[in-house]
Amino acid sequence: MEHKKFRLKVLILFLILFQAGLLCLFSQAPDSGQKLVGHWQGAIELPGMKLEILVDFKLSPDKKLEGLISIPVQKALDLRLTDIAVSEKEITFAIYGIPGNAVFKGQLDDSGAKISGRYTQSGQTFPFYLNKGEDPVAKAKNILTSLEETINKAMTELRVPGLALAVVNKKDVIFLQGYGLRDIDKKLPMTPDTLLAIGSTTKAFTTFALARLADEGKMNWDEPVRNYIPWFKLSDPVITERITPRDLVTHRSGLPRHDLLWYNNYRASREELVRRLAYLQFTADLRQKFQYNNLMFLTAGYLLEVLNGKTWEDSVRELVLEPLGMTRTNFSVSISQQDEDYAQPYLYRDGKIENIPFRQLTNMGPAGSINSTVREMANWVIVHLNSGKFGEKQLLPPASLEDLHLPYMPIAGTPVTTYISPASYALGWFVDYYRGHQRVYHGGNIDGFSALVSFLPQDGYGFVVLTNRNGSVLPDLLLQTITDKLLELEPVDWIGEAIKNQAQAEELGKKAGEKAAARRVAGTRPSHPLTDYAGTYFHPGYGELKVNLKDGKLSFTYNEITTPLEHWHYDTFNGLKSPDPVFEDTRLTFQTDPNGRVAAVTVPLEPAADEILFKKRPDERFYDPQFLKKLTGSYVLLNQASTVSLQGNTLTFYVPGQPLYELVPDLGDEFYLKQAPLIRVRFIFGPKGEVTGLETIQPNGVFEFKKMEKKEPDKK
Repeated sequence: MEHKKFRLKVLILFLILFQAGLLCLFSQAPDSGQKLVGHWQGAIELPGMKLEILVDFKLSPDKKLEGLISIPVQKALDLRLTDIAVSEKEITFAIYGIPGNAVFKGQLDDSGAKISGRYTQSGQTFPFYLNKGEDPVAKAKNILTSLEETINKAMTELRVPGLALAVVNKKDVIFLQGYGLRDIDKKLPMTPDTLLAIGSTTKAFTTFALARLADEGKMNWDEPVRNYIPWFKLSDPVITERITPRDLVTHRSGLPRHDLLWYNNYRASREELVRRLAYLQFTADLRQKFQYNNLMFLTAGYLLEVLNGKTWEDSVRELVLEPLGMTRTNFSVSISQQDEDYAQPYLYRDGKIENIPFRQLTNMGPAGSINSTVREMANWVIVHLNSGKFGEKQLLPPASLEDLHLPYMPIAGTPVTTYISPASYALGWFVDYYRGHQRVYHGGNIDGFSALVSFLPQDGYGFVVLTNRNGSVLPDLLLQTITDKLLELEPVDWIGEAIKNQAQAEELGKKAGEKAAARRVAGTRPSHPLTDYAGTYFHPGYGELKVNLKDGKLSFTYNEITTPLEHWHYDTFNGLKSPDPVFEDTRLTFQTDPNGRVAAVTVPLEPAADEILFKKRPDERFYDPQFLKKLTGSYVLLNQASTVSLQGNTLTFYVPGQPLYELVPDLGDEFYLKQAPLIRVRFIFGPKGEVTGLETIQPNGVFEFKKMEKKEPDKK
């Protein structure tokens, strides 16, 4: 019995010791796990290349080791790790949901800062290693915070009143900051929630919305536009039949910009502007070369309206803004000005910063009318960094989002620095490589504002810079500086170089202007009295241009912008300074017809194409039905009566034995026969303005018809 008791005591002691051993053994797991907590970066060593991997370990609330892995080159971000096991210095873990049983088995070295071992997937095994590093997010935040002095100095030197910056890492916004002033006069600070115009970075919102409709089967990027808009027409009939939605949004249509057609044009609807494309000059064949074109993006936005049955604004709000929680983002500077936090627009001119008027872009919205904040734009960047997913919402399949970023149109030209590769254009984005790192980006410049949205897909970083200064280079320079620091690249003083070159560039611009003035021919005068130049001129694509005469001085008005004119030389007049400087130093050259009348004016509105020819319109009264009615009646030549009648708003001229002619208004108070343009008709007026006759002006002579008086009916 005592022997049995002894054996029982020994067994109990053994169990106690065994349990203590187990406790000791399993207590190592949290200790070992604690050593692994943090950020690791390394690579899987595949044949001929190293596949970069990033691993982050952390302890759950119940002290279990958890992990995420990212493979930047494959744009696989934050994949969950599973089956994590730690024993002494051995560690094993697998990638959840990856086919082929992707398993890492490695060993922690004595320093606790390196793991090396074997990676196995689908029966193949490769070496891998991981080195423990600093938490990249914390490190990035420290870097970004330390740049405040650099940014403020750059804004002062490069004359930028205010700037807002957002930086994203993978799925998280890691930095939001405003610098300088959103309103100089009121000394209001720029904030991450200040509304600013984002300009042409709007274009990617249009393509994203179209991509969502394409995924619903409502559109094919590579089918002709005429399949969706049957009346769509360009001046080249072959391109008309072939051009596709993808061509519209990759700047390869063959049309140059023709921007002044729409700039400040508040009257033409989107449909009307698309219809005007039929009268614009091409300067290249379809897909021949890159030519930036806002009107093609307008057309893409109009296509979105046709496909979705809603306005472009409502479509983008439904398909993009609402799913991303971009509730303050809007489509009109008028709406921005109703907000409590919005930025004033500024321009640098003649050595000083000037506040300028807001410019409405309503009809050209699809190309550049969105206003937003860096806080909300950060969500826009997140969806692009995460394969079309935002939170739990998959807005676009990964393949469809990737298609938006693919380079479809190369851009000819040599980069100014070897740090940046030649660029291409994707669907609403520029793409290139910055110091070997893939970059997707787009700038935005509109009156008083400059913007830049950029992200590095393989590095997981995204950026938004919004400023309230027109045409500023600071957004590009700042993001290059930030990228260098975040990716630990050899520093380049992008901002310092720009500051040094700024004064020289301004001096060169001044001298260039002086040389242009030297080309003026002295001692000439206009060939006509100034009254002859006044009138309304018309181009079927560009619309109306009016030349005005007031107090002995000429001016011209185009798209609601009025610019004073001075005589330059011969029949050329030059645009002077005005509150809206768009047409300053624009030269109008007037042309005469064979009869010596001022009949047309050419204006260089598109640098890549011929000057735009506006033909002078006849006096407006010749389009007034009440005036035209006075011209009707019977006219006699050699006892033969001819008749002038009014059909609708069109005068007709009937000569017995001949077809019925339409009279088309022309210059010099004349009409020409639509069916025989060489023959002209001029009505003769008496001293009281009454019509007394008409003349037909023909190659062989001028023939005068007397108007027959109407006989009063006999009242008997």
